[in-house]
Amino acid sequence: MKVLVTGGGGFLGRALVQRLLQRGDSVAVLGRRDQPALRAHGVRVWQGDVANFAMVHEAVAGCDGVIHTAAHVGSWGRAEDFDRINVDGTKHVISACQHHGVSKLVYTSSPSVAHGDGDAEGINEDHPYPTTFDAHYPRTKALAEQAVLAASNATLYTVALRPHLMWGPGDTQLVPRAVQLARAGKLKLPGGAAKKVDCTYIDNAVDAHILALDRLAPGAACVGRAYFISQGEPMPQPELITRVLAAVGVSGPFPKVSPAALLMAGAAAEAWYRWRGIWDHEPPITRFVARQLTTAHWFDITAARRDLGYVPRVSFAEGLRRLSAATAEIAKS
Repeated sequence: MKVLVTGGGGFLGRALVQRLLQRGDSVAVLGRRDQPALRAHGVRVWQGDVANFAMVHEAVAGCDGVIHTAAHVGSWGRAEDFDRINVDGTKHVISACQHHGVSKLVYTSSPSVAHGDGDAEGINEDHPYPTTFDAHYPRTKALAEQAVLAASNATLYTVALRPHLMWGPGDTQLVPRAVQLARAGKLKLPGGAAKKVDCTYIDNAVDAHILALDRLAPGAACVGRAYFISQGEPMPQPELITRVLAAVGVSGPFPKVSPAALLMAGAAAEAWYRWRGIWDHEPPITRFVARQLTTAHWFDITAARRDLGYVPRVSFAEGLRRLSAATAEIAKS
């Protein structure tokens, strides 16, 4: 297959490209930065973003399938920036697939599209989209997911995956940010009753995307559907955070703050940044982050197991071992 990976220079995108190359697929990527290392392995690189309609069409032409991982990520920023990439960019990808006769489109969504203001404990894909969101990221990801699923028809088969809290060697978001906060003495965990959360080791997220790409076909159960993806190992959030940080050499204990204080701090920080007109830098905490820290969020992955054949092959414990080994290797170099 010839496969285009949008966001091919990102954490998930790079891992997907490596897996696709390993199994013999022809791969192209579209991303904001040049990727000389990928070019050296025969990957065609399109440098730009999905908001560029013409470039998206050029990159999609001649492909058999597209894995659309590119997104504007964050819990703060201008609405138009999120809409331009996450909504308009996704519509450009859909348009290009339709125009060029691409039959398979796998969209990387987020569980946050279904997580409202309360606990999400074992919910499945029948759970409705919230009516309001704490940030533009989940709002625009929900709009994009709905557009992708609505585009599924007899010639373009689409599926949306919702991998939860991806982490592992090469992570550029979750673990590095936690490490930075912990080393600066600014990492605070919610007090009170520990809420359970789940996550997704990077190799498992890649497995889910490859399975979805291969399964998309006429009559397949996954066509036009969204799926939660995770380890299937929910655990108390403080335990998850401290174990991941310990794997990269950062140990606690970390101070605890009441959930109410975290939520108030997020609202106050956003109000201050909005009043000062600061949009290019995230506040130290936002309502979205506070909500993620103070609520349960783990999901039923029965449908992914059934329709995609998804199995979390790398357990949480094995993922920690691999992360620790990779961190040690980097420290030696």
